[in-house]
Amino acid sequence: MFNAFYQRILNSKLQGLIHSLPALLDAWYKDALHGEFHQWQKTLKNLPDAQPSVLELKDKVAFGSADDINQGQQKRLIALLKNFMPWRKGPYELLGVDLNTEWRSDWKWDRLLPHISELKDRTILDVGCGNGYHMWRMLGEGADIVVGADPSQLFLAQFQAIHKYNPSPDIHLLPLGIEQLPKSEAFDTVFSMGVLYHRRSPLDFLAQLKDQLRNGGELVLETIVIDGDQNQVLVPGERYAKMRNVWFIPSCDALVHWLHRVGFSNVKVVDKCVTSLDEQRKTEWMENESLVDFLDPADPTKTIEGYPAPQRAVIIATK
Repeated sequence: MFNAFYQRILNSKLQGLIHSLPALLDAWYKDALHGEFHQWQKTLKNLPDAQPSVLELKDKVAFGSADDINQGQQKRLIALLKNFMPWRKGPYELLGVDLNTEWRSDWKWDRLLPHISELKDRTILDVGCGNGYHMWRMLGEGADIVVGADPSQLFLAQFQAIHKYNPSPDIHLLPLGIEQLPKSEAFDTVFSMGVLYHRRSPLDFLAQLKDQLRNGGELVLETIVIDGDQNQVLVPGERYAKMRNVWFIPSCDALVHWLHRVGFSNVKVVDKCVTSLDEQRKTEWMENESLVDFLDPADPTKTIEGYPAPQRAVIIATK
């Protein structure tokens, strides 16, 4: 399943990973497969074949048009893509199908792009990449190779479905967590968006991200924050916005302090905004609860548990 990735990295900055990743991914394939994974792989094989007439990555992720397949094929494409629901990160346009995902991930991309180093010819890691939406946008900015890491097998299947219609050799998703990745010190830019608050030990997580960067490389970190000074960190109870696995939500000043303590320099908060009900919402491709269900209906500035509603910050830093 990952032979194309191994071939791609042999003559790249990532060639050192060839000694350790095959064993890790072999173990994943043998031991960690989700019960539905094989069914998802069958679904992938049944997706209609097509040659997209256009590949757009710069301003959106859009492969092909409705004219590239007949109506029957398009109906089959829609039905099969629904087998991979919920679709959370996007949006995508695929052979005329508007894959309107829960998140307007393109809005986040537009907020952060003006503030980061140019991605042209860079080797990039996206930790917690989801189904790979932002990886495609990184490729659209001219990255040499983009590697995503996310242990969700559903996200891998969604990525494979999109990749079928643009089988670029320069973008790969590995179903691994950051703690499983060997220290590489090879990537020019490491992204991590929407992961920090899920980590029990956030400083160890920041150190793991640093271990993947070359000296002088750039970290792009996006996470939920609270208002407050360097000493303000929210440790919620059992749930935050109905999520069970939220451990630490720092203020921006606290997060900047953490990054300095781990050894980063040039740490800057480049964006901070409240997540809107237009940016995260239920759609026909994600029919579960969404942000509106996570907020206090009488006071949307608070979560349903009474904590500050989600606001997100983008921080960049240099190793």
